[in-house]
Amino acid sequence: MGKRKPSELNLLLAIDKPVGITSHDVVSKVRRALNERRVGHAGTLDPLASGVMIVGVGQATRLLGRITLDRKRYLSRIMFGAETTTDDAEGEVTRTAPMSDDLLSPMFAKQLLADFVGELDQVPPAFSAISVDGVRSYKRARAGEDVELPARTIEVYSADLVSIDEADGHAVWTASFDVSKGTYIRALARDIGRAAGNAAHIVDLRRTASGPVGIGSCLHVEDLDKELARASALDPASVLGYPARELSDAELADVLNGKAIACTARDAAGGIALVHGGQLRAIGRVEDGRVRMETVFPQGVEGARR
Repeated sequence: MGKRKPSELNLLLAIDKPVGITSHDVVSKVRRALNERRVGHAGTLDPLASGVMIVGVGQATRLLGRITLDRKRYLSRIMFGAETTTDDAEGEVTRTAPMSDDLLSPMFAKQLLADFVGELDQVPPAFSAISVDGVRSYKRARAGEDVELPARTIEVYSADLVSIDEADGHAVWTASFDVSKGTYIRALARDIGRAAGNAAHIVDLRRTASGPVGIGSCLHVEDLDKELARASALDPASVLGYPARELSDAELADVLNGKAIACTARDAAGGIALVHGGQLRAIGRVEDGRVRMETVFPQGVEGARR
């Protein structure tokens, strides 16, 4: 097997994923648009959902496992009157409930949403990518198995009502959520419906922020080319949440050889993004009074800002 050709592009991008395609489809489209083989993503979105996806190209794919994206924000439309197998509009209806006047009351909606703010034990949807004995939960559910996933602790930082309207005789709440990593908005909708003494599922979901990256930073994949990608590259240090340290020319030579460099008073105890000339060249960590290399990027990841 021949040696892999170096990537022409090494950067992180924010893509506005459209409804109706998978996260893997987005990666495939980015590969074709940029003519780059090494492309991956952080943070999966369901086909029904749209919004912020972080994509790594070239050496930036090595950053994807480090990107925690601990908080995410969503704008969702929750329809009352039915639960579904998938907790969204793509599933089969499993339970219905009649319309009630409370569901059209903004006061009732705001109070109920407020009850969901804080730490919660959430049972994920059976149709999810969680592995059960090495098999994805959605594959077991599609095969007709009864899937019972254990509850996990999540946190809802805010749950705000945007509007209430009616569609086909059903109440629909548009609500914004700021939640911890691992939270399923589909499951929140299901549980909100039950707390309202009714039944509910998601009919529209848009991720408006993933970690520090908002929808305003996103590109449409159909517009993507190499020039636009370079102009729109995300700052890798900001996405990682690491402080950035500018390297001198002499330090850069040491870093590229994997050597530890001197620690300064400003260096943090955790991860440090070591940058030079607008590129991320390494991830370091302070140990024993020195900055030691964890990951080195020989080509450099573009988009670094001081």
